[in-house]
Amino acid sequence: ATAGPRSFSAAEVRARCAQGACLVSCHRRLYDLSGFVRLHPGGEQLLRRRAGTDVSAALDGPPHRHSANARRWLEQYYVGEIEPGDEQVPPRAEPGPGDGLWVPQHYNHCLLPQDLVDWQKPLLWQVGYLGEKYDEWVHQPVDRPIRLFHSDFLEFLSKTAWYVVFMVWTPVVLYLSWVSYTSLAQGNTRLFSSFTTEYSIPVHKYYFPFIFLLGMILWSLVEYLIHRFVFHMKPPASNYYLITLHFLLHGQHHKSPFDSSRLVFPPVPASLVIGFFYGVLRLLLPEVLGLSVFVGGLCGYVIYDMTHYYLHYGSPKKGTYLYGLKAYHVKHHFEHQKSGFGISTRFWDYPFRTLIPEETFKKED
Repeated sequence: ATAGPRSFSAAEVRARCAQGACLVSCHRRLYDLSGFVRLHPGGEQLLRRRAGTDVSAALDGPPHRHSANARRWLEQYYVGEIEPGDEQVPPRAEPGPGDGLWVPQHYNHCLLPQDLVDWQKPLLWQVGYLGEKYDEWVHQPVDRPIRLFHSDFLEFLSKTAWYVVFMVWTPVVLYLSWVSYTSLAQGNTRLFSSFTTEYSIPVHKYYFPFIFLLGMILWSLVEYLIHRFVFHMKPPASNYYLITLHFLLHGQHHKSPFDSSRLVFPPVPASLVIGFFYGVLRLLLPEVLGLSVFVGGLCGYVIYDMTHYYLHYGSPKKGTYLYGLKAYHVKHHFEHQKSGFGISTRFWDYPFRTLIPEETFKKED
C-alpha cells in the first residue's frame, strides 16, 4: 500500500525554517520552496514573510498575481501536511553560522501520474507523438532537467554553462571590432559604390560606433522576430518532425525554464546560425561595412544570452529595470506565451502589439 502524505508539526516546521528552509502552507498542505524561492521575482520578499502562512497571499501579492501554471508549478514542491491545529507557524528565523540546510525535494514524481512522456528516457524522440496534446503539454512548465539525446556526445553539445557563451564570443567581438575599425581607417570603404562611383558615400572610421550600434539594434529586431515566429510557432499536430524541431529549438526551454544548462545557445550550433547571418550581410553590404554591422549584432547576441540567463537565475533589486524585465519574462513563461517576446528589451513588443498588459502584474481584487 502507498504511504499517505507525511505530517509535520509546527515545532518541526519552525526548526527547519530556522535552519534556512523556506516553507509555506496552503490549506494545511506544506510546500518547500527553498531551492526555488530566490529565482522568483518576488522571492526575496517571500523569504521575509511568515513561514507557514497561507501561501495564496504570497502568490497573489505584489508585484503581480500568478497564473494557473504557477499554481500547478507549486505542487512540485509539496512535501506533506501540517498537523491539525498547527496551521499557524511562527516567523522564519535567519540561519546562523554553521546551521545545516534541509535539502529540498525539487520535484515529486508522484505528482504527475498522467504525464505524457517517460522522463527516464530522452524526450526529443517522444514529443512528436504527443500530437494535438503537445502545445498544452509544452507550456505546462516543470522544475527538472531535460535529456534530449541518447548519444552522450550530442547531449554534451546541446548543453552549456552561461559563461561559455561569454568566453567564446567576447574575444571574437573584440577582434572583429578591431579589424572593422582599422579597415575603415584605410579610407577605402564607400557606400553604394557597387551602383555608382560618382555618388558613392565614403564611410570613415569615426562612423564605426554608430554602425556597431546599428548592428545591435538590428539584432534586437531579429531576436524578437525569431522568438515570436520561429520559437513560438505552433507546429501542426499531425507533423512529428515539426513538433520535434520546435521542442529542440525552444519547446524544451518552456517545458523546463530553470534547467540552467539550457538557458543559453551552445557555441557549436550557435556558430552555424551566426555564420548564416554573416553570409547574408556580406551579400547585402560592402565587406567592411557588413562586418561592422555583423560585429555589433554579435555583441547584441552575447548581451541577449547573458540577460536571458540572468532573468532566470539572477535576483535583481526591486524597482530596477532588470527586476521589471525578470517579472515580464516570468509572465511570458507561465501565463502569456503568445506575447512578451522581448528578452533583452521590451521595445519591439510595443510596435508589434505583443506587450503583456500591465494589469496582469497587479493583484486582482
